[in-house]
Amino acid sequence: MKFKNSFQLLQLGLLVFFLLCVSSFSAWADEETVKREDVKKLLKVSGLYDQMLLMKNNLLDTFGATIAFSYPNVPTAFWDEFGDLVEQKDMAQLIDDVAAVYEKHMSHEVILKLIEMFETPFWAEWRSKMPAISQEAGIVGVEWAQKITQSGEFNQRVDALIAKHQLVPATAEESK
Repeated sequence: MKFKNSFQLLQLGLLVFFLLCVSSFSAWADEETVKREDVKKLLKVSGLYDQMLLMKNNLLDTFGATIAFSYPNVPTAFWDEFGDLVEQKDMAQLIDDVAAVYEKHMSHEVILKLIEMFETPFWAEWRSKMPAISQEAGIVGVEWAQKITQSGEFNQRVDALIAKHQLVPATAEESK
């Protein structure tokens, strides 16, 4: 193939460069998609996906308690619908956001090795028990925080620290 001028050679070079870039990007995009799917698999086999469902339930429980306090006569039909307020698309977004964090901090090789590890019978038992353990541990943590913040000793230390730094309470106007 003979080129009549350098312009044709430049065009051919740009075309080859463009095709290489497109194919490289396509391969990279495919690899990133595979890695994202593997991260989602890791979330499932490790039990973290179940933890996210527990987060959803805790969110609804907490918000529901606020509603029950504010509206003492809530009908059962309300609560039946209330559980559906966090939709599947909301959970999918949470999973995508968490997956992005894993992708950022872990190589694909490590993700694959973790999947392999979490698929063993030992980890299957751990995974099945983690939601209950996390829920109970969370309750213990809340009870601990209440015990600390309601203790006279803690509140005396807070008052002493406020006095030491001469903090002045906000006025009603400043609180708005």
